[in-house]
Amino acid sequence: MGSDGLHRANRAELSGLAVTVAPRLLGAEVRTRVAGSAVHLRLTEVEAYHGKGTGPEPDPGSHARMGRTVRNATMWGEPGHLYVYLSHGIHSCVNVVCGPAGQAGGILLRAGEIVHGADAAAVRRGVEAPLTGRVVRDLARGPGRFGQAAGLRHPIHDGIDAVTGLELAGATAELWLRDEPLVDIASGPRVGVAGIAGTDAFPWRFWIPGDPTVSPFRWGRGAQDASTSAASADRR
Repeated sequence: MGSDGLHRANRAELSGLAVTVAPRLLGAEVRTRVAGSAVHLRLTEVEAYHGKGTGPEPDPGSHARMGRTVRNATMWGEPGHLYVYLSHGIHSCVNVVCGPAGQAGGILLRAGEIVHGADAAAVRRGVEAPLTGRVVRDLARGPGRFGQAAGLRHPIHDGIDAVTGLELAGATAELWLRDEPLVDIASGPRVGVAGIAGTDAFPWRFWIPGDPTVSPFRWGRGAQDASTSAASADRR
């Protein structure tokens, strides 16, 4: 057993398909140190994404759905690195790379609980004191907030290794998995993903039920209509 029921992740534990590995990350911790400040985030919500040719079915919601590009190159690399991308030209979002060799997979870290370093996370978020319970709850509630609280930024931290913990651009990141995976988890459609990729056809969002740091669900463009159409077809 590891420290506090956690242990440093290894590549073998992350070598499966993203949709298989993703639930394993719930309750795990991402521990970063940036510019001397440490923040530990307990993962409460994640989403799985597969690249082209990965898994039994194409994932139209993935950045790697069309194959390898300059933007998504980290997703095709060694498990345990972090794919840090820019969302809407503003937010740096963090993914744990996983999957078999030569295939692309990423697990988006959608939300987390700050278990160490709330003051540092607040500074990174530009949040001023007092740090009430609600404020602390929201520090990493959502993927953009999570990336900001963790201190990891695109493009300088894209590819940072969370298995070895080696420094990159003044930052380190470590992934600590639970010795005993959580049993009580929930799953459903991914948040804000357009079309069929954001429906029950891809129930690849996983979260800890009842945890206050889990982000609110919202449909992506056309996803609700696609979900309704699919449900109607199933009833015929």
